Amino acid sequence: MNQSFFLFGPRGTGKSSWAVESFSHALLLDFLDPETFRSYCAYPERLRELLAGNPGKKDIVLDEIQKVPQLLTVIHSLIEEHKGLRFIMTGSSSRKIKKTGADLLAGRALNVSMHPFMAAELGAGFSLEKALAVGTLPLVWFSDSPEKTLKSYNALYLREEVQVEALVRNIASFARFMEAISFSHGSLLNVSSVARECGVERKTVEGYVRILEDLLLIFPVEVFAKRAKRKLVGHPKIYFFDAGVFSSLRPKGPLDRPEEIQGLALEGLVAQHLRAWIAYRGGENVLYYWRTKGGLEVDFVIYGEDGLFAVEVKNSERVRPENLRALEAFKKDYPEAQCLLLYRGKERLRKGNVLCLPCEEFLRGLNPETGVFFGK
Repeated sequence: MNQSFFLFGPRGTGKSSWAVESFSHALLLDFLDPETFRSYCAYPERLRELLAGNPGKKDIVLDEIQKVPQLLTVIHSLIEEHKGLRFIMTGSSSRKIKKTGADLLAGRALNVSMHPFMAAELGAGFSLEKALAVGTLPLVWFSDSPEKTLKSYNALYLREEVQVEALVRNIASFARFMEAISFSHGSLLNVSSVARECGVERKTVEGYVRILEDLLLIFPVEVFAKRAKRKLVGHPKIYFFDAGVFSSLRPKGPLDRPEEIQGLALEGLVAQHLRAWIAYRGGENVLYYWRTKGGLEVDFVIYGEDGLFAVEVKNSERVRPENLRALEAFKKDYPEAQCLLLYRGKERLRKGNVLCLPCEEFLRGLNPETGVFFGK
């Protein structure tokens, strides 16, 4: 793309590596470097002087731009004054940029995102079991000790993004909240219940949730209600952006069944793949879920220019009749929909209106470049 753009994504998704490799000729400002951070915080106009001293440079990579949001005003002016400049601005949080007004660059800088690896990107190196255990963050996936790296990663966010940025007053309460909200992964968020678990007020938990969304650690999935023929729930579900981050945060004890946690990790892994597929497709597709007041639920609904798809995820090696009921009900309400059940078995099966696919086969075949959704 020839236009300036923001590249948002959580830490460890490979934004910096991609930007440096893709724009090796560009000027690079890394705001995780303390000296660079201090100098541009104190004097944002220094960017003008840098460009004046390097007139042949037309691309500028600004890594972790949210650290110095006051630079946006300078960048806005530079884009207006010099049409040939292109700014590549990476960020792992949108919080400060929202506060300072990213609308300064509205229409002048695109918003794109980077996600954990998709199975299609890893190719033959992809392992479903490993993805469920440690997720697919590049930082973790290629680590010699992925479990230790994952624990350090979670601590990094608590220390650097929350404590250093002074986003919360009580870091201990926030740490308890991080564990408590892991029980809401793949579910409707009950703020009052989480508040009781953490021993804090409801408004405090609502603020914590906004922090996690701004840090790109969780994302909501809204209910699909277009042409609704049944009474539906009205609240979104939430997911952690990476199955490994969820698995690492989720407390495990004698009352927690491993298959239940793995089932939620599997659903989250599918969610992050669908979200990445939609983002990288670059079209008008949107990720939803569907749940009636009567309790019928389809885990994911994808609606947009590529079609209407309903996807149910089951952590079992067999397809049981009760696994199909919600999909059959959705198909009745939306005859246009293509219904898909993902399971842990090894065979492709057609049961009525529902195509049953091995989950690993589905994830490997999900390719945003070709638009293939389930290898039809």
